[in-house]
Amino acid sequence: MGVAIGSLFVRRSIFIKATPDRVWKEFESFDRIQTWLNLGHKLHSFDTKVGGKVQLSVEIDGEERFYGGSVLVFEPEREVSFESQWQEPYAWPVPTLWTIRLTAMYGGTHVEIFHHGFERLGADAADNLEGYEQGWDVKHLKALREIVER
Repeated sequence: MGVAIGSLFVRRSIFIKATPDRVWKEFESFDRIQTWLNLGHKLHSFDTKVGGKVQLSVEIDGEERFYGGSVLVFEPEREVSFESQWQEPYAWPVPTLWTIRLTAMYGGTHVEIFHHGFERLGADAADNLEGYEQGWDVKHLKALREIVER
């Protein structure tokens, strides 16, 4: 069963003209995931199993800042979810979550990326949500679509 998406989330989505099993091939190894997810931030590790670790970094104010966490869900052709926690000294009280979902639709696949769990941050939830909402675009999903539909 997938991770529940709370009420405070950033969502980006795209339609890919391919079946979920074809799209999922781009989730089966670190190298394949890195090809489309390594845009705007750097993907250092992505263990493709529940309990595995995901580590990314992004440059902010000239400093490389790391974040990531444990893979919570890895359901082939359906969903991958993992924790997103900044490393100290920037850590939140609890991690937020990333979920990527694939849904068969119209002979293709609707792919959604959610950054969610902001309500877990209490009084800081609104400011964090707003910042992420402004910063996210669909470049990762466009890269994934280009690879799959090629």
